[in-house]
Amino acid sequence: MTTLTYVKGLPTPREEVNSLGLTEFEMFLAAYSSVFHKAACETANHLFAVNSFNDSSWNTYLQKAYGISRRQSSGVISFAQGAVNASKEHRKLHIKTLEGKLKSLNSWITKSEKKLSDSARFYAKKNWRNSKTGCRLPLSCSLKFRNTNWKNLRFQIHNKKRRAYKLAQQIEHLKTAPIQTVIPRNQVFVVGSKNESFGNQVCQWNGNTIKFRVPACLESKFGKYVQTSLGNFDRNINRLPKDGAKTWHFFRKHNKWNAAVQFTPVPVNRVSRHSAFGCIGIDMNPGSIGWAYVDSDGNLKAHGQIPMLMGLPSGKQDVQIVEACLQLVRLATIFDCPIVCEELDFSTKKEQLRERGRKYARMLSSWAYSRFYQLLESILSNRGIYLMKVNPAYTSLIGLVKYARQYGLASDEAAALAIARRGMRLNENIPGSITAYLSVKDGKHVWSLWNQLNKLVKKSSIKRHNFYAISNWGSLVKQLSEESGRRKLRR
Repeated sequence: MTTLTYVKGLPTPREEVNSLGLTEFEMFLAAYSSVFHKAACETANHLFAVNSFNDSSWNTYLQKAYGISRRQSSGVISFAQGAVNASKEHRKLHIKTLEGKLKSLNSWITKSEKKLSDSARFYAKKNWRNSKTGCRLPLSCSLKFRNTNWKNLRFQIHNKKRRAYKLAQQIEHLKTAPIQTVIPRNQVFVVGSKNESFGNQVCQWNGNTIKFRVPACLESKFGKYVQTSLGNFDRNINRLPKDGAKTWHFFRKHNKWNAAVQFTPVPVNRVSRHSAFGCIGIDMNPGSIGWAYVDSDGNLKAHGQIPMLMGLPSGKQDVQIVEACLQLVRLATIFDCPIVCEELDFSTKKEQLRERGRKYARMLSSWAYSRFYQLLESILSNRGIYLMKVNPAYTSLIGLVKYARQYGLASDEAAALAIARRGMRLNENIPGSITAYLSVKDGKHVWSLWNQLNKLVKKSSIKRHNFYAISNWGSLVKQLSEESGRRKLRR
């Protein structure tokens, strides 16, 4: 089950502050964090050294070696295991990302070399001036590079091959290099248990005061227990239960000790109705978020856009994203329906940024897509609104072809309408005026038709804003398919 974590700065009541400006609890955390760090480092080294880890025997060893209790050593082991597993996953992700970049590089090199060879073959013909097909890479000079475009492309291929070689060497090194992990200092981690009072045997919090069981190695200095007033975790929607396991994590950041509690949240009442009664679809773009509400019959009833600014610092961007999410919450509350979004993964596209150009890279990197969906899911779950994720295939094309002109929608609103209908499991058949010019075998999925149309549109020189002026897609598809057939015959 999912867990939540609440964090707050550790209070420093005036009556508890000593001559050093620290409370007794902070003095204890500083002393215990040193012991915790040594034990966690040794545990991490042991985890890397052995193939099979015996939790029980290592727990006993930590108790004897560092003078801590069984629950405290369990916190050390959990903290070290989390750091080691994170390092291993990061290594796998790093290798996967580099392999994707290498694949994109090799694909670009292959296409560019073929473009050069085709162009050389074209100009080798005696009657190339009378050719009707033209050349894939016409020979021309550039004032910017002060060279011909052929030599410039050869220079780019040379640099890409050098980078591909370096990436291949880096991948081979990472596959065999030992994994290292960092255990930060000034950390204390205590695992909770639902069978213990206040959800934790070592660190107990009654809603106002927190009481920590001092390990045996520090009892001579701090006594058996240290405690301080912590207060409550104030939230507009507080899902912290009275019962259940509570795992505590104390860490020092910006010269201030912070307390974090991890717990299984209290379930909230479901606000949104079933998707069969209607949905709100959202389509996210760097400049705006388009939304569309469809009723139980799949008909558009309301739509709009939430403007977003680009290029903001991370803090201001988070505030902007939260405000947009709250607007979507208000819409979902008004219509009593779930929100449907696309299940996007930009890892593959980000691997191709060097080959796609600066404009595409700036557009994709300027907006925190993953951060938006992370905050949206968190905010909706706190308010009992269901978030559905659907396949994003051809939603933009469906919106532009079927709904943009019909309802007078912007491109993101039209895509949001297609997303909402997909969340309701409604079919999106291609218009009959188009199917006559597309050749698809019987029994194929309707997406095969959308795939053919998508390829035709990409090959054409139609700009995005021209979609609103197209009244009869049949004539356009006929023209595009005829042009494509003529190209095949010429070849």
